[in-house]
Amino acid sequence: MKQSLSDEMLGRENRQFTGSGGLSEQNRAYGFIPAFYNTQSRKAMASCFANGTPAPIHVLEGLPQEWVVQRDTFGRVVAAKDSVIAGFLYQGEFYTREQAALAVFIH
Repeated sequence: MKQSLSDEMLGRENRQFTGSGGLSEQNRAYGFIPAFYNTQSRKAMASCFANGTPAPIHVLEGLPQEWVVQRDTFGRVVAAKDSVIAGFLYQGEFYTREQAALAVFIH
């Protein structure tokens, strides 16, 4: 069973991609924007804060309600659907963390 996207999962992914273009801080200079992709709806969106302001890293707060499966008692997003993955937008196209890491390596 696939696990829902959560802050804990984002942390694990960040550790996995440390030192590579699979992290926002490593690929920002190349024009990559932290984003999420819903494999069910096939829609991508840039990561943003709850108020809609673009976020410099992956944050769950700005996800559309239909992508969210759990909130805490304060209304903050705790988990997204298991169909949602973290990655990046580059020139309007979605890149997984793996694809971004490879693209930055090639640059």
